[in-house]
Amino acid sequence: MIASLRRVAVVGATTLIAALGGCDLGPDYKRPDSPTPGGWREGSSDPEAIWPSADWWRGFGSAELNEMMTVAQRANADIGAAITRVKQADAQVRIAGAPLLPSLTASGGPSTQQAVFPIGATPQVAYTTYTVQLNASYEVDFWGKNRAALASAQAAAHASRYDQEVVALTVVSSVANSYFQALGLSDRLQVARENLAAAENVLSLVQSQARVGTATDLSVAQQEALVANLRAAIPPLQQQYSQTLNALAILLNKPPIAVAIAARSLAPLPVPEVAPGLPSELLTRRPDVRQAEAQLISANANIKVARAAFFPSLSLTAAGGFQSLALSSFLGPGGTIYTLAAALTQPIFEGGRLHGQLASSKGRYEELVQSYQKAVISAYSNVEDALAATKRTAEQQASQQVAVAKARRAYELAQVQYRVGSTDLLTVLSTETTLFSANDQLAQARIARMQALVSLFKALGGGWQDGGNLNVAMVQAPAAGRGRR
Repeated sequence: MIASLRRVAVVGATTLIAALGGCDLGPDYKRPDSPTPGGWREGSSDPEAIWPSADWWRGFGSAELNEMMTVAQRANADIGAAITRVKQADAQVRIAGAPLLPSLTASGGPSTQQAVFPIGATPQVAYTTYTVQLNASYEVDFWGKNRAALASAQAAAHASRYDQEVVALTVVSSVANSYFQALGLSDRLQVARENLAAAENVLSLVQSQARVGTATDLSVAQQEALVANLRAAIPPLQQQYSQTLNALAILLNKPPIAVAIAARSLAPLPVPEVAPGLPSELLTRRPDVRQAEAQLISANANIKVARAAFFPSLSLTAAGGFQSLALSSFLGPGGTIYTLAAALTQPIFEGGRLHGQLASSKGRYEELVQSYQKAVISAYSNVEDALAATKRTAEQQASQQVAVAKARRAYELAQVQYRVGSTDLLTVLSTETTLFSANDQLAQARIARMQALVSLFKALGGGWQDGGNLNVAMVQAPAAGRGRR
């Protein structure tokens, strides 16, 4: 009889759980509308364009840079911290998923008690009860609160993975920029030293002429001032070079003294070709955009959690085991104990707490809608900026190379004419200054062009593609509007 009642209770509880499951308070997530440009202002939208590969930096043809990228991806502290954030988010998923399963605990041990009898009988009797018991409890997720909490944690875990990709892309881009900056500064230092040497040669010539009376002390003083200015320009460049190496050390997670660059010039490095594809494909290649949407999905699920808190919660508990006054009869038929219970809890007055939680969840969702739309627009703007920078810096470098050639020709002619006395020192000084400035500007133009290319690779997502981490079942087609929540 007891066994029959027990089976009926278990079957009844199982049926109740199945009947109550599956209720969902909504709202279902719908991706917000966002404008998609038909093309790029600064470049053609070629559907056949090859997007950057995951190791896009190899296109610059530097084995040294390739090695630095490998080290940075393995040892960078920011990437390491992002990986630990992923682990934390995964742990939160396990925590959030726990309420969807019953909890089971075990208890047992002796319990000594005393019984007090009426006057005239034995005053009190002590006895010990031995108990071993299993306790199970389960909250029926009728309104989908626990499922929504799990969905929110899963979306947050996806967001943490996208964040890791954003950090990794930022790190490798910073390594490339710092490396090119260092090589460019090395070029500028070389230019500065060559300019100083050339100016010192002219100073020697002017001093020789002054000794024989064909040049004035003013001419000597003017050239000495130019030499002093060129010499003073070298220490700041050396300082910038050291600071750039120190920045690389941080990115590589190495002591500054352990970082050195073998290459000495930016000029020999090839310039890779890169072109954007269709704007409509960009959003699936930007981990920051996917991160913003994952956060939005998580916030949407939290609205469901807040709504479910207004409704009753049903908890089922069960306990079973053995209890006896003597260990010898502990496992006997008469020692079996069990209980089944159900509890229904309905919030009545919470002082506005539940309404506040729901309003807060809705407000957070609306905030993240704005963040998502900003991420989308920023993605398109980043590409446009990088395309414009890449195009203009290439034009600037080409024009500057012509300017250097013309300035060098003018300087050489002025030197020849000055030696034969057909022009004055002022003309030499003017052409000299122009050449020195043009050489330095050319070195800076090379840096700007390389860094513009890095920015374009980064703006295009750096070869990243969504590996399907974001649950597509949680994403529906864009709605006509945001709708009421």
